[in-house]
Amino acid sequence: MNIKLYYSLLLIFFFIISKNSYAETAIVPAFPKIAASSYLLMDFDSGEILAEENIHEKLAPASLTKMMTVYVIGHELKKGTISLSDEVYISDKAYSTFGSRMFIEVNSKVMLEDLLYGVIIQSGNDASVALAEHVSGSDEAFAILMNKHAENLGMKDSYFANSSGMPVDGNGNLTTAYDLAILSQALIRDYPDIYKIHMIKEYTYGEKKPITQYNRNRLLWRDKSVDGIKTGHTEEAGYCMVTSAIRDNMRLIAVVMGADSKNSRVKSSQTILNYGYRFFQTHKLYEAGDVIANAMIFRADIDSVGLTIQDDIYITIPRGQYDKLEPTVEIDKRIIAPIEKNSKLGVLNIMLSDINIKSVSLLANNTISKGSIFNQLKDQIRLLLIN
Repeated sequence: MNIKLYYSLLLIFFFIISKNSYAETAIVPAFPKIAASSYLLMDFDSGEILAEENIHEKLAPASLTKMMTVYVIGHELKKGTISLSDEVYISDKAYSTFGSRMFIEVNSKVMLEDLLYGVIIQSGNDASVALAEHVSGSDEAFAILMNKHAENLGMKDSYFANSSGMPVDGNGNLTTAYDLAILSQALIRDYPDIYKIHMIKEYTYGEKKPITQYNRNRLLWRDKSVDGIKTGHTEEAGYCMVTSAIRDNMRLIAVVMGADSKNSRVKSSQTILNYGYRFFQTHKLYEAGDVIANAMIFRADIDSVGLTIQDDIYITIPRGQYDKLEPTVEIDKRIIAPIEKNSKLGVLNIMLSDINIKSVSLLANNTISKGSIFNQLKDQIRLLLIN
């Protein structure tokens, strides 16, 4: 055979093989390095982490701390211990707090709703301290509440010393990119009406001389899909940013900590979000309460019990791979009455190309009592046959 013809055929062969391989395998490039101490990209619904770097490294959060301040205020509003119409007294400590300010007047009274806008949009340290004092009596006591909420949310590597995020001597504010993503999920999920404030681009406040300040999240102007969340900066923390966007019903959360400039944190956040939307897709597979399967039950007056799931099931996978998903169930073989509702009786596994990417408990959808004596005796024989 002619040598040129041989190599031409060989090249065509490898091209066909590689093309078929490409069709079978999702190609997701590694996320490029960005100029930040830590970063993370998480899908809001599934909780899947799509890009990461040093996500558990404890770092100073600067004004990202105010996300927890806002979360605590949301909790207190929901409880009814405070209201948006409360008149909040502005102490000398709140008025004189260093850093970014809402410009509230000392010894005045400001409506709580205005202070909430001042914290979220204007990043007012004075407003943060005023809210903290209104809820807990002092900024230090409010920080105890912040840390309790962090613990309840599973933010295992976070500690808050104040409501504003300003540096303090000794044991100051610390958190991680991962913990901030958890907090972002909670804020969006638990207090959606408060979260909506984060997309407002400007806010004007001032009793004597109104002052308009602009939201420091520049992506609100550059990317219409972005609707939050917070920026922060101190010399210790560098330039930080937590961003959330929603495109085609897919919400992503991006965290950037320790960037070296305002432009860098914005560019990095945009790069992270675009990467997620370009290469991944989130699918809702089941809703909470869906009956996934039925399981045989013994010694009861019925033959089977429905198996359900407690929460909605979302998965985030590379684009173009949905058809390769396959749900499988593993059900206990000897389910004997009585059975309490929500007892775990099996597992739902979500497989992607023979790889288990998610496992969820299957729960009894009803309480099942013991059956009649006749059914118990009948099923005793069935159990012996199974053994």
